[in-house]
Amino acid sequence: MIEMEAVSKVYERNGEKPLTVLKDVCLHVEPGEFLAVQGPSGSGKSTLLHILGCLDRPTSGFYRLLGQDVGTLTDHELSHMRARRIGFVFQSFNLLPATTALENVEVPMIYGSGSVDRRKALALLARVGLEDRARHFGPELSGGQQQRVAIARALVNDPALILADEPTGNLDSAAGAEVLEILEDLHAEGRTVLVVTHDDAIARRAERRIKLKDGAIQAERIEHLAEALERRPS
Repeated sequence: MIEMEAVSKVYERNGEKPLTVLKDVCLHVEPGEFLAVQGPSGSGKSTLLHILGCLDRPTSGFYRLLGQDVGTLTDHELSHMRARRIGFVFQSFNLLPATTALENVEVPMIYGSGSVDRRKALALLARVGLEDRARHFGPELSGGQQQRVAIARALVNDPALILADEPTGNLDSAAGAEVLEILEDLHAEGRTVLVVTHDDAIARRAERRIKLKDGAIQAERIEHLAEALERRPS
């Protein structure tokens, strides 16, 4: 699924010393894994997520996603990869405020297949328990409801990989638990789920977790290996 070898990211700054955000990161993720990436603020978590999600390119190193060498892709091909293969869930939800929950879920279809399947969008809203909120606008929804709309949107093009950046960071404990249960269900169905978080309680729910510090992987831990293997789809 994911193969990273010696990936680094360096930002050049006018008249100042270059800023190295990632340092020789090596990361391999198998299909169907549930992985948590932890680290303090400034550790490189978001930069790593952006590279994994084809939103940014590494300065050096090798990244292959689903067998495709990402470094060889044009910007148009990267956009196609994001639309078809990756579902994003962000801390800030990123819903379009002037459109309904249903319309928000439908938007990625335009960038994927180019056509809108309203029945599918409604079915995904039903899956996250929001079929009765389909015609509501983003500001009319609670934080937890907005994040569930974001998850439905992330799923609409049937991505193999779900990338979640602090998905419970703006939610209360009850809404956060609902979001985590949905992510666990998606993993149980065979999707690969990668969550960036600073919260140990969230990270412990993953099969495997890695820790970043100063742009480098410092540690890796497998959680409850026997139970994790039993949960993995066959």
